[in-house]
Amino acid sequence: MAKCLVTSTSEMDKNYLVKWMFAAAALHPAVKSISSVTDAQRNELNVKTAKLFERLLTESCKKQVQTAIKYEGQSTIESAFQVLGQVAARGLFSDPAVNGFIAQLGNHIDKQKMENVIGAPKKTN
Repeated sequence: MAKCLVTSTSEMDKNYLVKWMFAAAALHPAVKSISSVTDAQRNELNVKTAKLFERLLTESCKKQVQTAIKYEGQSTIESAFQVLGQVAARGLFSDPAVNGFIAQLGNHIDKQKMENVIGAPKKTN
């Protein structure tokens, strides 16, 4: 079922899913102050994501969903959507701009302090 969900979503679908996950995470008190997602945007993302889930479960992957529920129970739906979310998030974190930002973290780490704790990198010939 998870494979069907992943293969049945377009890049645009995955982008909506990433936006929906971000909008949900942006409600957390630790990050709320640095996010500007409006209630209207959240509502729109909820509507579009609900339609995506509905299409996947009742049309695109209907047969796989029914078989998975029959043999694995309803919890398989959550597991399959977790896989889809992970695939969508990989797309988010593989973006060059996102990767560039993450790579900049190393510029702010004291390499000497790190070497004192974990040792110097081994040189290869």
